Amino acid sequence: MKIAIIGHGKMGKAIENIALQRGHEIAGLVGKGHSIDEIKRPVDVAIEFTTPESAADNVIRCIDLGVPVVCGTTGW
Repeated sequence: MKIAIIGHGKMGKAIENIALQRGHEIAGLVGKGHSIDEIKRPVDVAIEFTTPESAADNVIRCIDLGVPVVCGTTGW
C-alpha cells in the first residue's frame, strides 16, 4: 500500500515505522513547512496526525486531490 503521512511528529514517525515494517511504501511525508501538494500520487491513503488547527484544512485538501484520508488528530 502507498501511504502518505501528514504530520511527522511522534505518531507520524510511529506510523511510518510500522508501515515500513509491514512492507508498505511511504509515498510522502508532510511535516512543518511542507505542502500536501508535494505528495507523490497516486497514493492509497493519507494518514493525518497534525494539530486541531490544521487538521480540517489538511482533510479538505486531501479530498480535493481525491486522496482517501484517515484523520487521527487528537482534539479535533
